[in-house]
Amino acid sequence: MLKSMTGYGKSICELNGKVITFEIKTLNSKQFDIYLRTPSFLRNKEMEFRSLASKYLERGKIDLSINSVQSEVSSEYSFNTVLAKKYFNELKKFSTEINESPELLPLLLKMPDVLKKEPEEINDDEWLKIKSALEQAFVLVDQHRMDEGKSLAKDINSRITIILNLLHQIEPFEKSRIETIRTKLMNGFNQNFKDEKLDKDRFEQEMIYYLEKFDITEEKVRLKNHCEYFLQTSEENSSGRKLGFIAQEIGREINTIGSKASEVNIQKLVVMMKDELEKIKEQLLNIL
Repeated sequence: MLKSMTGYGKSICELNGKVITFEIKTLNSKQFDIYLRTPSFLRNKEMEFRSLASKYLERGKIDLSINSVQSEVSSEYSFNTVLAKKYFNELKKFSTEINESPELLPLLLKMPDVLKKEPEEINDDEWLKIKSALEQAFVLVDQHRMDEGKSLAKDINSRITIILNLLHQIEPFEKSRIETIRTKLMNGFNQNFKDEKLDKDRFEQEMIYYLEKFDITEEKVRLKNHCEYFLQTSEENSSGRKLGFIAQEIGREINTIGSKASEVNIQKLVVMMKDELEKIKEQLLNIL
């Protein structure tokens, strides 16, 4: 089953009075590129976040945003009473000396290290809860990718079917094309060498050799095989690169048929095949 590289997933985790939101967006990329934003208390887990992303998402441009909002009154601040008293005595003494009576409490709260935020750390149980919520978001992204992949597979396979139908339409023009080329060569020879003695056997051998260069039977067979292999490969998992290689081979055979055709109706069919193939290649850029 094909997967798109476009996906979206979101999950929420409540932990110690915080609401932690995990939001993941993915786009197409040739490599695994991750852009990570985390709150400060989770920065020591960045390597684990990246490892989980590569496990679930494999390839693409990944934007992983982790936001934390305080939902309850925080107890993460400590008040240094001893230091505050020392500052208070010094400030009171100084205010007496300068004969001023300022509001000391607001000043105390602004003094260094009086009100200090305690470093946040998460224990193993809290990490497991965070990890579980993040994995839920990854699962949602993966499901989104699979849903998008189904739509892409339907589109590109329908275009491969169109190419096969166009290939089948070449046949009636191909038969008349060879006779037209033969007649044209014979008329040209008769006009330019009408007074010369003709070795009919030799001429027929040269004619066959020349016409073989215009034969597109092998190209048609290879094109048909490549298209069928494409449809078969589209049922496999993570086959975007492989399908890209097959599409290149399809393009080579179409181009060769076009260069050998020398027939206006076949040329038109070739142009239509190329148009469908270009649309397929555009879609393949987003296949995992």
